[in-house]
Amino acid sequence: MKQYGKWIKLLCTNPEWMLPYLTEKLSGGGIRMDDEAYVKLIYKFRNGTELNLEHPKTFTEKLNWMKIHDRRPEYTIMADKYRVKKYIARKIGKEYVIPLLGVWNHARDIDFKKLPESFVLKVTHDSGGVLICRDKDDFDVKKARNFLEKRLRNKFAYRGREWPYQNVKPRIIAETYIENLSDNNYKFFCFDGEVKALYAAPYREASVDYFDADYNHLDIITTLHQCAPIPPQKPESFDKMKQLAEKISKGYREMRVDFYDVDGRVYFGEITFFHEAGFEPFIPDKWNRIFGDWMKLS
Repeated sequence: MKQYGKWIKLLCTNPEWMLPYLTEKLSGGGIRMDDEAYVKLIYKFRNGTELNLEHPKTFTEKLNWMKIHDRRPEYTIMADKYRVKKYIARKIGKEYVIPLLGVWNHARDIDFKKLPESFVLKVTHDSGGVLICRDKDDFDVKKARNFLEKRLRNKFAYRGREWPYQNVKPRIIAETYIENLSDNNYKFFCFDGEVKALYAAPYREASVDYFDADYNHLDIITTLHQCAPIPPQKPESFDKMKQLAEKISKGYREMRVDFYDVDGRVYFGEITFFHEAGFEPFIPDKWNRIFGDWMKLS
């Protein structure tokens, strides 16, 4: 039980984390709360204030407004970890796309003998459904199949009502493993083709540091992450990543475009429309309004 102590404590101090789980179970039983009522409930728990969808002003309010009112069908393509590869290859070039090794509908269909000694497995419709194999000799295939099948059943879209994921076909993809890829992750906040801010998140967001569009450090923290003791240095490929993010995001009122930098080589990560599902408050709160001012709903 000791290994679960941390999570039990988090759930006791953050009871709203259970709401997505409970509503997901209810939706599986045929009961589903209305999207607008749901996001208002979760927002109230996470932020302590009412969610204003009639006259949204802050970034988090406007992100939740987008969930309800902005239903452009291409969002589903961009949210799909499989289909987005072709989209990005057409948009900025295939050299920025991590090579695909295979795609399957079920974990039982994967022939691990045909995969290289190292690879990455992902499900296409959620966040966190990732397995990294650095050496097949030490890779537990049975455990991996069980994990992936469970993730395929995950109704990720219900938890934050991030509707694009609801229409993504649940599949498994294998990608080329790239050494040190996740150590250099940069996430650009774009507003109609203009980068306004970004954050650096080394090794799966062990720490998070925010910067403006010129890579000046910002005094932003969140309830989920703290800054690094020493902020990450400006990457060699910063200008290239910024240029590519602006090209991808042109014509969209808001999106977060993620890239990796590996020794100056740039790889596309993902596109996110609802940063932290639109529920995570900024500290200090002024940044919620500043980001909101950058986002035009008209």
